[in-house]
Amino acid sequence: MPRFPSPPLPSCTAVVTDVHFRMSLAVCRDLGQAGVRVITCERESVRQTPAAPPLGGLSKYTQRHVWLPDASYSSSLHQLCQQLAQEQNGQLPALLPVGAQTLAQAASEQDSLRKVAALCVPTPRQLDMLNNKETVLHLAEALDIPRPESFTRQQDEGLEDFFTRVSLPCVVKPRCGELLGLPAADRYRVAHTPSQLAEAWEHFHAMDKAEPQVQAFLPGDGLGCSLLAEEGRVLASICHRRVREYPVSGGPSSCCQVVFRPDLADYAARLIKQVSYTGPCMVEFKEDAAGQPRILEVNPRIWGSYPLTRASGSGFSLLWLMASLGLPLPEQEQKPQPRRMIFALSDMLAGLGYLRRGKPGKTLGALVDLLNPWVLDGVFEWGDIQPALAYFRAQLAKILR
Repeated sequence: MPRFPSPPLPSCTAVVTDVHFRMSLAVCRDLGQAGVRVITCERESVRQTPAAPPLGGLSKYTQRHVWLPDASYSSSLHQLCQQLAQEQNGQLPALLPVGAQTLAQAASEQDSLRKVAALCVPTPRQLDMLNNKETVLHLAEALDIPRPESFTRQQDEGLEDFFTRVSLPCVVKPRCGELLGLPAADRYRVAHTPSQLAEAWEHFHAMDKAEPQVQAFLPGDGLGCSLLAEEGRVLASICHRRVREYPVSGGPSSCCQVVFRPDLADYAARLIKQVSYTGPCMVEFKEDAAGQPRILEVNPRIWGSYPLTRASGSGFSLLWLMASLGLPLPEQEQKPQPRRMIFALSDMLAGLGYLRRGKPGKTLGALVDLLNPWVLDGVFEWGDIQPALAYFRAQLAKILR
């Protein structure tokens, strides 16, 4: 459960955006349990998509949900915050943008937003730097952070010659797949043959018009270090290992576990300090054949496995709120509990996927975790069941289509 700061929080309001994303639930629940007045908002277009209900808006910890028109989303968000400030005799609400698009808007409109809301978000330059995989790898090299072997086409080098000298298997990905609107599982391709390499290259080049990244394939586990920072100073951190993913060919975590990794925390802190980053982010790593973690990318926003911060009692959401409002932070940081978190429906499908791939041990692990009361779900909570029911209905409808 979340860490409650001492002394108690003063009466305050938080505006949580993009609450159709399942990770928004952890933010709403953490804040609501701490006595914060939670207002959620979402674009009107999401209301037209039955597969994406406003999960955070359904939580019992949300006091009010507001639909904002897409055409005037930015100005409507400003007006909502201004209205809330007026209701609270001038006390500004904390604006906590969950989605990447809203975060980018908040970053670029900070000067005007800070007149009506309290913020703890990065600058546009920080977002541009950390969203660009090539820039991140250059920073990693300068900061002595291990990175995958990369293959870059030389000036005037033909594609066939380039493909010939690339070691296989390899991974091909665009500079920033999220900005292209790609879901996590579609942001890269693994090539085992020269023809697959050429096909993947052309696929991403046609989308991005920029040359894709080509890196050595890393066979080990996925790891992450999640941070909350203010002007490059780390306020809280938590590391995790990816246990299972869905789709099993390479998708978001369906199961992950807190791990104690000072090496990852150090690497991530170096990077964040270098760019003076402000806000929440997650630095992704993957192990090579020798078990050495190598940096892959940075998610400068709320990330998919964010509910693990709630399951582990790390207090991320409360600290984000307090940093936004400029409140004094707790003197002692509570060490995250070594908990495991699943997204039950995705993890069951992952179990079936691993079984088809001849990995029955992974399938058994998914079943054991599903039945283990100490393994917490990122969506389902008995004390706040309505969002999970809506989520399961929507996901099942999507599967049966």
